[in-house]
Amino acid sequence: KFRNTLRYALGNLDDFNPESDKAALQEMLEIDRWVLAELDGVTEKVVRGYENYDFQMAYQTLYNFVTVTLSARYFDIIKDRLYIFAPKSVERRSAQTALYEITDKLCRLLAPILAFTADEAFENLPNQTLESVHLAEFPKVSGTDDSKLLTDWERIFSIRDEVLKSLEEARNAKGIGSSLEAKVILTADKETTRFLIAYYEDLRYIFIVSQTEVHEGDALNVEIQKADGAKCERCWNYSVLVGESEKYPTACERCFAALTEIEAN
Repeated sequence: KFRNTLRYALGNLDDFNPESDKAALQEMLEIDRWVLAELDGVTEKVVRGYENYDFQMAYQTLYNFVTVTLSARYFDIIKDRLYIFAPKSVERRSAQTALYEITDKLCRLLAPILAFTADEAFENLPNQTLESVHLAEFPKVSGTDDSKLLTDWERIFSIRDEVLKSLEEARNAKGIGSSLEAKVILTADKETTRFLIAYYEDLRYIFIVSQTEVHEGDALNVEIQKADGAKCERCWNYSVLVGESEKYPTACERCFAALTEIEAN
């Protein structure tokens, strides 16, 4: 699992130069800042584990981070952004910056327990100058108070879990095939509705669906419907604007913007 995680991250850093392409923290997308905040907490726990010779705690902390935080959540969500957005776009560079930080720190933290795997991955980091991860120091903890950021995203992921259950039920009932065929309609109390509206533009990417709606009501309720519009042949999302571009008649509005940016560069 560790090796696959590092391979996935490195595979998406092929065109990334940390010296020229790295995004400033304040310019990064919120989910990218969230994963770095999670990494900060992991670093603190793992280093403390090593200092106390508690290797089981260090390993378990790293394993949970890789399997839950990265594989089940973060990688699943940013996959679309990495593949669909223009190579030099702010959105893609933000994700790559997070992936670079994750890979660099994971290699350093894994070095005592996965010596060869950590060293091999570390050598393949873009612009790496050290000969070996075993010559590098453990990463430092930033010391930034990210408690609100972490709390907000934990809440988002708890709602996402409910959405994923409903999507699976709809899939089993043959209502949809892929989750991208779905439109998610959320009904929630006033406070939760306001919370979700603040993330409205990102919800469809967080849930990995084509469309979302948020309505105020009583308790949280998730309804799954077929997405409106036609399927974009490039990103496979459904949009009512597919077919409006003469130049790219089978692309959605997001892919049209990405393709235009790619052509310009």
